[in-house]
Order: sequence, then structure tokens, then C-alpha cells
Amino acid sequence: MTDPIIDDVEALLENGYGDKQILEQIERAAKNNEVISNFERNYVKKLTQKHFGQPPVETETPQIPKPTPAPPTPDVEIPTTFASKVSESGQILAPQKKVTKSSSKNTIIMIGGGIAALAIIIAVALSMGGDSTSVTTPVDINPTTSTSNTFSVKVDSSSYNRGDIISINGQSQLSQGNQVRVTIENSDNIMIWSEQVSAKSDGRFNTMTFAGGDGWSQAGKFTIKAEANGETSTQIFTFTG
Repeated sequence: MTDPIIDDVEALLENGYGDKQILEQIERAAKNNEVISNFERNYVKKLTQKHFGQPPVETETPQIPKPTPAPPTPDVEIPTTFASKVSESGQILAPQKKVTKSSSKNTIIMIGGGIAALAIIIAVALSMGGDSTSVTTPVDINPTTSTSNTFSVKVDSSSYNRGDIISINGQSQLSQGNQVRVTIENSDNIMIWSEQVSAKSDGRFNTMTFAGGDGWSQAGKFTIKAEANGETSTQIFTFTG
């Protein structure tokens, strides 16, 4: 692409305006696509405007890219006590906390106190006697007994006071509508309550009654019993009176 400054230079040379040597040098550089300085371009602009009365030819001034500013340094100070160190091999070493004499002394006191407490616990355990390896198995004070693994009855609590509601639930393999006879016997083995309960579609049965009335005069161990198709299930509960 021909530099438009050539036309202005040739016009100035033809009319004898300006320094001939400078203009010829600019003309030669423009034809050979060499770099023309800003000083030379401004020289041609002023002569053209002065003698021909036309506005100067706009030329592009090369843009120098602005340097990218460095990222701001965070205003965070790393305490020298906890700052990481780099070894001679380039490995980052974990920060080391300075241990003062007072903290070391406190640590020794705490360890000594812990050992003393452990010794006291061991002494108390030995004084109590018994085999430390023995394990006590919890015993159900109100076990359920049944003549079949698929037939059972239970109440919702291990003990009742007078006037409490007793919720009775059971499981069987009976078809829906089949009857289960549910009874309660007091501590004298006297039946004090009885009801016929219908089984549901899944074999379950349930009902409710009150703790109190005839036969509930004395506290003690009472028995809930369910019977159906020759199968029996019982559970013992306590009546506190």
C-alpha cells in the first residue's frame, strides 16, 4: 500500500517549497516502504498546510502498549512465628511453634496429674473386687412365652397404676376375622378380664382395657394371655395398685 505522504512530498518538490534534501529523503523512504519518523511527517504537514492551504494528511501514530500493572500486594502480614520456611533443597517446611519454658512446665504438670488420676481409678477398680472379664447379660423382667414362634401377645408397658389404659397387641397367622381369646389373670391366677378379638388381614390383633375393677384389689404380678387354634402366648406385667 502506497503511503499518502508521497503525493504531498512530490507537490512540495515541484513547487520548490521546503528543504529539497529532506523532502527527497522522505520521498525515497515512502517509496521503499521504510519507516518515516514523526518529525518528518509533521514537517510535511506544516509545509502542505502553509503553501497549499489544505488540512494536513492524518497519519496514524503508532500506539505504544501500556505496561500491564503488577497485581496489588495483599495487605496481609504473616507472623514470623508461624511463617513457613524453605529448605536448601527447595522443600517447604511446616511452621514450628516456639515452645516456651512455661508451656513445657505446664505440659509436664498435666501429664503428671493424668498419671496420678489413672492410678487412683485402677486402685478403686481393684478394691471393688470381682472378675473384670465377666459380662452381665440384661434379663427381661417381663418375658413373653409362646407355644409358637408365629403367635405372640404383648402389652405396651411393664407396669401400670390403677386407672391406666393397657394397650394389648399380638401377632398370629390367623386369617382375617378369626377370633383370639385374650384374658388377664391377677397375682392369685384368677381371671379378672376376658375378650374375644378379631384378627386383621395380616394376622395382627389388638385391643385395650383399664387397670382396675374387680380382681384388681391387690398389687402384684399380672399375666396377659392370648389363645387361638391351640396356640398360647403370655406376658407378665406389674400392677402397682
